Amino acid sequence: MGKKRKHAERTEEKEEKAEEQRPQRTLLGWKDKKPKEEGEAGNGHRPPVFRNREKVLVTCSRRIVFRYRHLMLNVVSLLPHCKKDNKVESKESKGATLNELVELRNCSYCFFFECRKQKDLYLWMAKCPDGPSVKFLVNAVHTMEELKLTGNHLKGSRPILTFSENFDAKPHWQLLKEMITQIFATPKDHKKAKPFHDHVFAFSIVDDHIWFRNYQISVPHSDVDKVAHGGLDKMTLVEVGPRFCLNPIRIFSGSFGGQTLYQNPYYVSPNQIRALEKRKKGGKYAMKIKAKTKRKIHQMSNPLERDEFADLWKE
Repeated sequence: MGKKRKHAERTEEKEEKAEEQRPQRTLLGWKDKKPKEEGEAGNGHRPPVFRNREKVLVTCSRRIVFRYRHLMLNVVSLLPHCKKDNKVESKESKGATLNELVELRNCSYCFFFECRKQKDLYLWMAKCPDGPSVKFLVNAVHTMEELKLTGNHLKGSRPILTFSENFDAKPHWQLLKEMITQIFATPKDHKKAKPFHDHVFAFSIVDDHIWFRNYQISVPHSDVDKVAHGGLDKMTLVEVGPRFCLNPIRIFSGSFGGQTLYQNPYYVSPNQIRALEKRKKGGKYAMKIKAKTKRKIHQMSNPLERDEFADLWKE
């Protein structure tokens, strides 16, 4: 049997390991990576390989409508690197609760669907815990179940992200593009992700709204007609779903709050739109009553002359 090492030797080895600090990890690689020395080439020492371990927490508020809940489940099925959690009460203190949940679940981004009055859906995208965060109003929602489109890509495959040219026009669109890229782009070496691309996420800006579409890359694979490498002419795109439109409201410097970096000047809340519609309907009723009173006043001020033949046929 071999001799046991003394306790002092073991403590010295632990102290030496503790002194070797791990280099700081960033999205683009290892920070301050030391260059490889000449003598280390033959020893088999390789530099550390960077792996993107970014994860997204997806959750929603209580009393959410079934249609919006189905949209959230569609988004969860499109993001293999996401984690789903329980519902959160949508109050002023939701930011602290969500930041704590993100930390407990070991995530870096949060995707929060907030439903109000069982009518309006708001979407929060936040980089936790330091920010920034964006608040959207979600319009034109169509889930996979109600669209019934013919596209069908493999679950868990990595998407190709495409953006329209408008995203490079202004600084707030550039910030939104970077956040969308980091949230929707599946990490390369993720354990639940497939190592190939077979669908496309299309983000386009029309009328200051971000429109989302999901397309499958369809390639013919018959024995007679096979697509050669680089033959993009025969590839087609088939829409899969879901569909939704994002109207940016505000961009905050912190996570779920903080200083306002951008505010949409053209945003009109759904409550104001409903109030204007009620006023229009109430205005029609008021106009009818005014027309009736005006008619009565006109009849009283202009009475008809007595007809001389009115009592002619009376007995």
